[in-house]
Amino acid sequence: MQGLPDQSTVNDTISVADAFVAARSLSAELAAPLSEEDCCVQSQACCSPVKWHLGHTTWFFERFILTDVLKLDPYDDRFEFLFNSYYNAIGSRQPRAQRGLLTRPGLGEIMAYRSVVDEHIERALRRGDLEQEHVGLVQLGLDHERQHQELLLTDVKHLFWCSPFNVEYLAEPLTAAAESDANWCRFDGGLHTHGVDFAGPGGGFDNEGPEHRVFLEPFELTDRLVTNGEFLGFVADGGYSTPGHWLDLAWTHVAERDIAHPLYWRPTESGWQEFTLRGWTDLDPAAPLVHVSMFEADAFAKWSGARLPTEFELEAAYDDADGRGALLEDRVFHPKPASPDRTGIAQLIGDAWEWTSSAYGPYPGYAPPGGAIGEYNGKFMCNQYVLRGASCVTPTAHVRKTYRNFYQPDVRWIFAGTRLARSV
Repeated sequence: MQGLPDQSTVNDTISVADAFVAARSLSAELAAPLSEEDCCVQSQACCSPVKWHLGHTTWFFERFILTDVLKLDPYDDRFEFLFNSYYNAIGSRQPRAQRGLLTRPGLGEIMAYRSVVDEHIERALRRGDLEQEHVGLVQLGLDHERQHQELLLTDVKHLFWCSPFNVEYLAEPLTAAAESDANWCRFDGGLHTHGVDFAGPGGGFDNEGPEHRVFLEPFELTDRLVTNGEFLGFVADGGYSTPGHWLDLAWTHVAERDIAHPLYWRPTESGWQEFTLRGWTDLDPAAPLVHVSMFEADAFAKWSGARLPTEFELEAAYDDADGRGALLEDRVFHPKPASPDRTGIAQLIGDAWEWTSSAYGPYPGYAPPGGAIGEYNGKFMCNQYVLRGASCVTPTAHVRKTYRNFYQPDVRWIFAGTRLARSV
């Protein structure tokens, strides 16, 4: 499942223009329920204010298309310092942990900036002013926009969780469902082809290629994600206080931070509750576990007598996926329980990103693109782990079999859960 047009259709600039308008409009729509104050605050160093997301994604299109390709003057010379994220080749920038100090420019000015840049990009696409490689850069920008749509909601959830009040992004309550037992699905070993042979603008991120072969031993995966109810068993059994379940670095991390349950859980007199984008709600035991670190996922797997899957095992299973879970366009913004009527492996697409045991590194033959764009993925191939699939806040057009998400193993604020694997 490819989220972007492949190289054979990259010249269809009208369809790219339509996709551009749709993606840019969706970002504004996601920000619409928020106040200007909501959009200015940064709740932790790894989060960003909503208005920074809106400005940064706009700067990406302006810097790499309007300025570099079409040679237009910048909208505001200051914005390169404010909205550059990590491109060292471009220059200095506002420190990531201090983005919340930027009360100005205001939200209105950033939206005006978006409008001007959008007008220029759409006009260039519809008039055919861009060469094929530059249309590919617009497509890369669309994938980048979709990443930040997910991050915007992820950061808003953390921000609202920090409030002493029960703050809601959506008012509608979640619907509980019946819990169903997990089943094991077997997959044959042998040589499997992974990755893409056209990675780069217009065909996927560069870290998704080149295409290569991987030998897999026979393995099994559970046919759904780990649920809250299953993880409650780990918590009740003293899983967080039993060092034998944990990697050494993980045990030190959990002990030093006094971590005893997933990020957005809290115990109450009447039972466990979970914070969602609808505010605090009773913990649904049938719903997929979410907002755990790789450390927690790995400890749970060991406690269960299983292990985490590798990224290649999940990719090999992708073609046998039974439907999909919740994605951003469903407007659920929370993982849904797996259907009890499933006939194959479920939730490989949507609901929650899946931690793997695979370290994030280059595929054989990988080389990052030249220039600042080459900083997008390659330089982060150190001390991180791969997640596969998609989450309930991932845009549908961002889903594909070869997508490699990656984070440090202690990260918990992202919509990440886990699935069990075992060798056979």
